[in-house]
Amino acid sequence: MFYYFAKVLVRAIIKVIFRIKVKGIENIPKKGPVIICPNHISLLDPPVVGALLNRRIYFMAKEELFRNPFLKLLLGTGLGAFPVKRGTADLSAIKTALNHLKKGRAVGIFPEGTRSKTGKLQKAEPGVAMLAIKSKAPVVPVGIKGKYGLFSKITINIGKPITFDKYYDSKLSSQQLAEIGEEIMKEIAKLI
Repeated sequence: MFYYFAKVLVRAIIKVIFRIKVKGIENIPKKGPVIICPNHISLLDPPVVGALLNRRIYFMAKEELFRNPFLKLLLGTGLGAFPVKRGTADLSAIKTALNHLKKGRAVGIFPEGTRSKTGKLQKAEPGVAMLAIKSKAPVVPVGIKGKYGLFSKITINIGKPITFDKYYDSKLSSQQLAEIGEEIMKEIAKLI
Protein backbone atom coordinates (compact mmCIF):
# COMPACT_ATOMS: atom_id res chain seq x y z
CA MET A 1 0.00 0.00 0.00
CA PHE A 2 2.75 2.44 1.00
CA TYR A 3 4.68 1.62 -2.19
CA TYR A 4 1.76 2.63 -4.43
CA PHE A 5 1.08 5.80 -2.42
CA ALA A 6 4.78 6.75 -2.70
CA LYS A 7 4.75 5.95 -6.43
CA VAL A 8 1.79 8.28 -7.10
CA LEU A 9 3.30 11.04 -4.94
CA VAL A 10 6.77 10.82 -6.51
CA ARG A 11 5.28 10.66 -10.01
CA ALA A 12 3.29 13.86 -9.36
CA ILE A 13 6.34 15.67 -7.95
CA ILE A 14 8.76 14.70 -10.72
CA LYS A 15 6.29 15.61 -13.44
CA VAL A 16 6.20 19.16 -12.01
CA ILE A 17 9.97 19.46 -11.44
CA PHE A 18 11.25 17.80 -14.64
CA ARG A 19 10.09 17.45 -18.22
CA ILE A 20 10.20 13.67 -18.42
CA LYS A 21 9.40 11.56 -21.42
CA VAL A 22 9.18 7.76 -21.19
CA LYS A 23 9.52 5.74 -24.40
CA GLY A 24 9.11 1.98 -24.80
CA ILE A 25 6.99 1.28 -21.71
CA GLU A 26 5.36 -1.54 -23.70
CA ASN A 27 8.70 -3.39 -23.61
CA ILE A 28 8.29 -4.20 -19.92
CA PRO A 29 6.52 -7.54 -19.46
CA LYS A 30 3.27 -6.99 -17.55
CA LYS A 31 3.89 -10.04 -15.37
CA GLY A 32 6.50 -12.65 -14.64
CA PRO A 33 10.10 -12.23 -13.53
CA VAL A 34 12.10 -9.43 -15.11
CA ILE A 35 15.36 -7.64 -14.35
CA ILE A 36 15.20 -3.88 -14.97
CA CYS A 37 18.69 -2.52 -15.78
CA PRO A 38 19.05 1.27 -16.04
CA ASN A 39 22.24 3.27 -16.34
CA HIS A 40 22.97 5.19 -13.14
CA ILE A 41 23.64 8.93 -13.31
CA SER A 42 21.97 10.31 -10.18
CA LEU A 43 20.58 9.52 -6.74
CA LEU A 44 17.21 10.32 -8.31
CA ASP A 45 17.33 7.39 -10.74
CA PRO A 46 15.65 4.80 -8.43
CA PRO A 47 12.63 6.93 -7.45
CA VAL A 48 12.17 8.24 -11.00
CA VAL A 49 12.39 4.79 -12.62
CA GLY A 50 10.29 3.24 -9.85
CA ALA A 51 7.58 5.88 -10.18
CA LEU A 52 7.33 5.92 -13.96
CA LEU A 53 7.55 2.24 -14.91
CA ASN A 54 4.42 0.09 -14.96
CA ARG A 55 5.63 -2.59 -12.49
CA ARG A 56 6.49 -2.62 -8.83
CA ILE A 57 10.28 -2.79 -8.77
CA TYR A 58 12.30 -4.29 -5.94
CA PHE A 59 15.56 -2.36 -6.16
CA MET A 60 18.95 -3.61 -5.06
CA ALA A 61 20.48 -0.68 -3.15
CA LYS A 62 23.86 -0.06 -1.59
CA GLU A 63 24.15 -1.45 1.91
CA GLU A 64 25.29 1.89 3.37
CA LEU A 65 21.77 3.29 2.96
CA PHE A 66 20.37 0.65 5.31
CA ARG A 67 22.61 1.74 8.20
CA ASN A 68 20.32 4.71 8.82
CA PRO A 69 17.26 3.38 10.73
CA PHE A 70 14.86 5.77 8.97
CA LEU A 71 16.16 4.92 5.49
CA LYS A 72 16.15 1.21 6.36
CA LEU A 73 12.47 1.45 7.29
CA LEU A 74 11.58 3.60 4.26
CA LEU A 75 13.60 1.70 1.65
CA GLY A 76 13.32 -1.83 3.00
CA THR A 77 9.93 -2.09 4.65
CA GLY A 78 8.16 0.66 2.73
CA LEU A 79 9.56 0.31 -0.77
CA GLY A 80 10.85 -3.27 -0.86
CA ALA A 81 14.47 -2.38 -1.62
CA PHE A 82 17.15 -4.73 -0.34
CA PRO A 83 20.82 -4.16 0.48
CA VAL A 84 23.86 -5.23 -1.49
CA LYS A 85 27.49 -4.99 -0.39
CA ARG A 86 29.10 -3.39 -3.40
CA GLY A 87 32.41 -4.67 -4.69
CA THR A 88 31.85 -8.15 -3.29
CA ALA A 89 30.02 -11.30 -4.31
CA ASP A 90 27.13 -10.62 -1.92
CA LEU A 91 25.36 -13.97 -1.78
CA SER A 92 22.63 -12.63 0.49
CA ALA A 93 21.68 -9.96 -2.07
CA ILE A 94 21.81 -12.53 -4.90
CA LYS A 95 19.53 -14.90 -2.93
CA THR A 96 17.08 -12.08 -2.17
CA ALA A 97 16.98 -11.04 -5.84
CA LEU A 98 16.51 -14.66 -6.99
CA ASN A 99 13.69 -15.09 -4.47
CA HIS A 100 11.89 -12.01 -5.84
CA LEU A 101 12.36 -13.24 -9.41
CA LYS A 102 11.13 -16.72 -8.47
CA LYS A 103 7.93 -15.04 -7.24
CA GLY A 104 7.50 -13.38 -10.65
CA ARG A 105 8.55 -9.90 -9.51
CA ALA A 106 10.55 -7.14 -11.18
CA VAL A 107 14.01 -6.57 -9.71
CA GLY A 108 15.85 -3.32 -10.37
CA ILE A 109 19.63 -3.42 -10.64
CA PHE A 110 22.02 -0.73 -11.75
CA PRO A 111 24.50 -3.00 -13.55
CA GLU A 112 27.38 -0.54 -13.15
CA GLY A 113 27.14 -0.97 -9.38
CA THR A 114 27.50 2.74 -8.66
CA ARG A 115 26.64 6.13 -10.13
CA SER A 116 28.71 7.40 -13.02
CA LYS A 117 30.19 10.75 -12.04
CA THR A 118 30.89 11.64 -15.68
CA GLY A 119 27.66 10.30 -17.15
CA LYS A 120 29.62 7.82 -19.26
CA LEU A 121 28.69 4.16 -19.00
CA GLN A 122 30.93 1.97 -16.89
CA LYS A 123 31.48 -1.79 -17.01
CA ALA A 124 28.75 -4.02 -15.64
CA GLU A 125 29.40 -5.86 -12.41
CA PRO A 126 29.12 -9.68 -12.83
CA GLY A 127 26.11 -9.96 -10.49
CA VAL A 128 23.59 -8.83 -13.11
CA ALA A 129 24.73 -11.52 -15.56
CA MET A 130 24.68 -14.16 -12.84
CA LEU A 131 21.11 -13.22 -11.90
CA ALA A 132 19.94 -13.26 -15.50
CA ILE A 133 21.35 -16.76 -16.01
CA LYS A 134 20.33 -18.30 -12.68
CA SER A 135 16.78 -16.87 -12.78
CA LYS A 136 16.30 -17.21 -16.57
CA ALA A 137 14.50 -13.86 -16.31
CA PRO A 138 14.59 -11.43 -19.22
CA VAL A 139 16.70 -8.30 -18.79
CA VAL A 140 15.12 -5.01 -19.82
CA PRO A 141 17.76 -2.34 -20.56
CA VAL A 142 16.80 1.22 -19.63
CA GLY A 143 18.64 4.33 -20.78
CA ILE A 144 18.26 7.52 -18.74
CA LYS A 145 19.26 10.53 -20.80
CA GLY A 146 19.60 14.11 -19.54
CA LYS A 147 20.61 15.86 -16.33
CA TYR A 148 18.34 16.32 -13.38
CA GLY A 149 17.74 20.01 -12.83
CA LEU A 150 14.70 22.22 -12.39
CA PHE A 151 12.50 21.86 -15.49
CA SER A 152 15.23 19.95 -17.30
CA LYS A 153 14.37 17.48 -20.04
CA ILE A 154 14.92 13.83 -19.17
CA THR A 155 14.18 10.91 -21.45
CA ILE A 156 13.81 7.36 -20.22
CA ASN A 157 14.16 4.89 -23.09
CA ILE A 158 13.13 1.32 -22.37
CA GLY A 159 14.61 -1.33 -24.62
CA LYS A 160 13.24 -4.71 -25.62
CA PRO A 161 13.82 -7.60 -23.19
CA ILE A 162 17.01 -9.61 -23.71
CA THR A 163 17.36 -13.29 -22.82
CA PHE A 164 20.48 -15.35 -22.62
CA ASP A 165 19.02 -18.81 -23.37
CA LYS A 166 22.25 -20.25 -24.72
CA TYR A 167 23.85 -19.87 -21.28
CA TYR A 168 21.00 -21.30 -19.20
CA ASP A 169 21.90 -24.37 -17.17
CA SER A 170 25.61 -23.82 -17.84
CA LYS A 171 28.43 -23.17 -15.43
CA LEU A 172 29.85 -19.87 -16.63
CA SER A 173 33.36 -18.54 -16.41
CA SER A 174 34.05 -15.02 -15.19
CA GLN A 175 34.87 -14.16 -18.83
CA GLN A 176 31.41 -15.30 -19.98
CA LEU A 177 29.75 -13.32 -17.17
CA ALA A 178 31.74 -10.26 -18.29
CA GLU A 179 30.59 -10.81 -21.90
CA ILE A 180 26.95 -10.97 -20.83
CA GLY A 181 27.41 -7.81 -18.77
CA GLU A 182 29.03 -6.12 -21.77
CA GLU A 183 26.08 -7.11 -23.95
CA ILE A 184 23.66 -5.57 -21.44
CA MET A 185 25.70 -2.35 -21.34
CA LYS A 186 25.76 -2.18 -25.16
CA GLU A 187 21.96 -2.34 -25.20
CA ILE A 188 21.77 0.42 -22.57
CA ALA A 189 24.24 2.50 -24.63
CA LYS A 190 21.89 2.31 -27.63
CA LEU A 191 19.17 3.87 -25.47
CA ILE A 192 21.16 6.91 -24.35
